[in-house]
Amino acid sequence: MLASADQRRLHLTTSSTVKRVFITGASSGLGEALAREYASRGACVGLLARREAALQQIAASLPNPSLHAIYPADVNDNAALRAAAADFVQRMGGVDIVIANAGISYGTLTERSGDLEVFERIIRTNVVATAATFAPFIDSMKTQAAAGERGLRLVGIGSVAGIRGLPGAEAYSASKAAVISYCESLRIELRRHGIGVVTIAPGYIDTPMTRVNDYPMPFLLRADRFAQRAWRVIDAGRSYAVIPWPMRGVSWLLRALPNWLYDALFARAPHKPSFDELNPPP
Repeated sequence: MLASADQRRLHLTTSSTVKRVFITGASSGLGEALAREYASRGACVGLLARREAALQQIAASLPNPSLHAIYPADVNDNAALRAAAADFVQRMGGVDIVIANAGISYGTLTERSGDLEVFERIIRTNVVATAATFAPFIDSMKTQAAAGERGLRLVGIGSVAGIRGLPGAEAYSASKAAVISYCESLRIELRRHGIGVVTIAPGYIDTPMTRVNDYPMPFLLRADRFAQRAWRVIDAGRSYAVIPWPMRGVSWLLRALPNWLYDALFARAPHKPSFDELNPPP
């Protein structure tokens, strides 16, 4: 199903516009939608996620399936991430875009002692793994930029939930706020090397992660529509974008609200289901 390195290089050398895109969390949701969007535009895509069967099925259904590569791995396994990055760069002759999309979300309350382990898992998967995803690609991207290649991007997936802390989502809000700040730091650091860093903050997107929510989700957007808009943001090299656009206004308003008013408005906000609620014992 997957092409040899020589086949991929031939494909890349016959079109200077072909992108080499590596995506984590690619077996469902936003990651799958992004993989389909880039593949539809002729990109060679590397898909990394834990579920090998799902990755194989997705890769086989993409346009030009022989040009893509799958990497069954957990983003919390640093050695596996480094090996996947090295293989992708070697096979494709470089990388243009790395999207650290893998993430998890559960409702958490600090007073519940059992949630502390979930809190740690969310921070590790959403924040630490974002840096671990980018790290093994940066040397190659620096070399490529020095050789004159343009349009090199590292893409972090934040969330509107990272703009202000949401009740009952202490770990998730903290993790996405950290991703936003981390990507900003990295953006400034890598600017002089010719590597762009793009932060995308999704609002409510229709994915398995949001379908468990039992409360209204304003401006809910289909995953494929999200991917189309994300492609435009990344291609333009924008530093930060909220998708969909109506949530941009919401994020501005959230930032502007004084604490006393924000606290009063969100005191009774609904909570996302906890890990235990989503995974009851048999």
